[in-house]
Amino acid sequence: MSKVAWGFTCSIDGFIAGPGHDMSWLSASEPMPEAMTAGMAGEVGVIISGRSGYDAAKAQQAERDEMTSEAYGGAWSGTEFILTHRPEEVADDPAIVPLNVDIVEAIRRAKEIAGGKDVQIISADIARQALEHDLIDELQVFVAPVFLGDGTRIFDVPGGRRYDWELVEMYEGAERSFGRTYRPKRG
Repeated sequence: MSKVAWGFTCSIDGFIAGPGHDMSWLSASEPMPEAMTAGMAGEVGVIISGRSGYDAAKAQQAERDEMTSEAYGGAWSGTEFILTHRPEEVADDPAIVPLNVDIVEAIRRAKEIAGGKDVQIISADIARQALEHDLIDELQVFVAPVFLGDGTRIFDVPGGRRYDWELVEMYEGAERSFGRTYRPKRG
């Protein structure tokens, strides 16, 4: 059965992208064993991304390296949904499926076509929306040993909102980057 996972690598100071969605800082992360990356990528059937990240990736295409140019460094293949209010602007990109729907509908559609594999969210804003609807089953966290000082925060809710998580797994081979899996602590 598909689960919805929010997976990310962040900086020590809590950013998943630098200013202007810069991802060059990921080179400071610990390289993961190929088998681990391939294993994680193989569990994912659908990725849900946001339009800002998509636009930034396209604009930075010439500057991005192997690790940041494709999901899981190119080890993943599947369907990528881009949530956007202007799907017609990216409709000619055969690598994605643009959707103008809310997060509940996006996840429903993603699970429908994931074929039992997981749905992976890789956008902080989309993950925040999914959390509001209690739709995230798992949090996959890696921390790169770098401070960014500015950029896209992992979780940003003005006025705050608390979500508690319980540790499920520590990724062997990702000790330097504190690789961990958590599940929502419910009840």
